[in-house]
Amino acid sequence: MRRALQPALSLAFIVQMYAAMALMALWFTPIVLFRREAAFDAVHSYCRWVRFTARHMLGLRSEVRGPVPAGEVLVAAKHQSFFDIIILVSVLPRPKFIMKKELVRAPILGWYALRIGCIPVDRGKRGRAIERMKADVARGAANPGQLVIYPQGTRVAPGAHLPYKVGTGLLYEQLGQPCVPVACNVGVFWPRRGLWRKPGLAVIEFLPAIPPGRPVAAFMTALESAVEAASDRLMAEAGFAAAGTASPPDRDARARPSDPPPRR
Repeated sequence: MRRALQPALSLAFIVQMYAAMALMALWFTPIVLFRREAAFDAVHSYCRWVRFTARHMLGLRSEVRGPVPAGEVLVAAKHQSFFDIIILVSVLPRPKFIMKKELVRAPILGWYALRIGCIPVDRGKRGRAIERMKADVARGAANPGQLVIYPQGTRVAPGAHLPYKVGTGLLYEQLGQPCVPVACNVGVFWPRRGLWRKPGLAVIEFLPAIPPGRPVAAFMTALESAVEAASDRLMAEAGFAAAGTASPPDRDARARPSDPPPRR
């Protein structure tokens, strides 16, 4: 019965998700105008609401594994859908993202992104874009927090393979900070496009940090190896089988008493 209702539940969830964004913006914006720190309260509240309603409306639970970084670090994350952003923001104390410039024009989302210190990047000519990104990051260094970058530059569907871009390595070299890789299986349940959200257990996992000081090429190899291997493991755990592989043993991500509760 639930499976038959899932498309309708997915649509209702999406409607309330954007309605909640508008209502929370009305509530928080007067405060955020005068106190920038309140922007973090706003985005944390919204993202935790989305996780809560996804669990109760869709049966889509979410879980965070590994120690959540709290200091000045570079976070290099697998990006499969909007939901992995939601989970990251819900737990990182002071997240700020490298984001595409077009998002600045997005209603509500763009303004709040700038208030928490996100850095817009014009993804035009590659060399010029990298230099601009490095300069913008240097200017934003006064705003402490966890700088999140997606090494593949865009959302990547489960099972698809896109190269890791060297911009992440250049930022790692410039900042001289540890880099925390992040794996996920979120795209198995919440696709890049379309309305249907599936029930299950969406996981993001903070992996062991890569210490600063490695050569860029060695860093990029270590980052890609860690994120891809861990993401493949999480997707297999969720029941996803890449093309040409056999389905894993039944480890369906639907609710089970033995599953740990999601971190909030």
